[in-house]
Amino acid sequence: MKAIEWKGDSIAVLDQKKLPCEVVYNNYTHYTGVVNAIRTMEVRGAPAIGIAAAMGIALASKNCDARNRKIFIDEMEPVFRMFAATRPTAVNLFHTIDRMKACMNGAGDPDDARRALEKEALDILKEDVDANMRMGKFGSAFLNDGDVVMTHCNAGALATGGYGTALGIIRAAVEEGKKIQVFACETRPFLQGARLTAWELLQDGIPVTVITDSMAGHFMKTGEITKVIVGADRVAANGDTANKIGTYTHAVLAEKHGIPFYVAAPISTLDPDTAKGKDIVIEERSVDEVAYVGFEQIVPEGVFIRNPAFDVTPARMITAIITERGVIENPGDNGIAWALEKAGLPQ
Repeated sequence: MKAIEWKGDSIAVLDQKKLPCEVVYNNYTHYTGVVNAIRTMEVRGAPAIGIAAAMGIALASKNCDARNRKIFIDEMEPVFRMFAATRPTAVNLFHTIDRMKACMNGAGDPDDARRALEKEALDILKEDVDANMRMGKFGSAFLNDGDVVMTHCNAGALATGGYGTALGIIRAAVEEGKKIQVFACETRPFLQGARLTAWELLQDGIPVTVITDSMAGHFMKTGEITKVIVGADRVAANGDTANKIGTYTHAVLAEKHGIPFYVAAPISTLDPDTAKGKDIVIEERSVDEVAYVGFEQIVPEGVFIRNPAFDVTPARMITAIITERGVIENPGDNGIAWALEKAGLPQ
């Protein structure tokens, strides 16, 4: 399954707001459509957001008919700013924007830049899928035959270029012949677990049980959950990790019950420029996502609502951060420096 696909002169985006009831691809011929798709969570998940932005920027370069290099760069600058303003928490987005900008600035005339930007976007997509496959192999070593794994939100093929991060680890374990069951938390308010994770796993024939977010503690206490694996939108230098709201609650419960808590994240999600979790910008989304389920209003008019999209899990609560370059065990001890050093990236 593909969340986003490059068509040469357009971009096909799987509308995840309509899943699981409808499988609909929207075709965008102008980059502003991709901007809106990211903003409205038609496409979501930190890696997929980065890929969508890369393709959107490449599409914008084709929409721009400037023949002069300086004019071309000047006209592309607002495009970069528009994509940067879509989702503030997912660091992959900003890494992608920096990479695409460097690609544009290093190219020759506008035609060279257009070709280079298209190639760079496709490279970013391929690298993400390859990273997920490698991450799956590293992570599957932590899963045993018979494990029941709880996950939160959707960190699968729909949130990436393909295969997935947290779900990629589960897929890899199943491909190795291990019998794995999944408990998917519904993930209020946008219901990514109930709508998306359950749908993905159903397609793959992996046994999945949907539970409400507030049921996690009960099933941990009864011993029915043996591992927790989640994705990440940003990992600070000290190992603190931002993920979908509710993740921190599950980490507290897992620690209380002695259950290993794993984070699956590509190197592109590690952010050495953000020292600690408290420095991560937490996106606040529309209160309508809480007040409504679909088109049905469930909260009385006049009631105050808060809707932070993410929370931060302290590094000390994380058993290991699994990347495509290796595993950062006990990140509360040394943060992410080891992984960055191995990847040859600045620390």
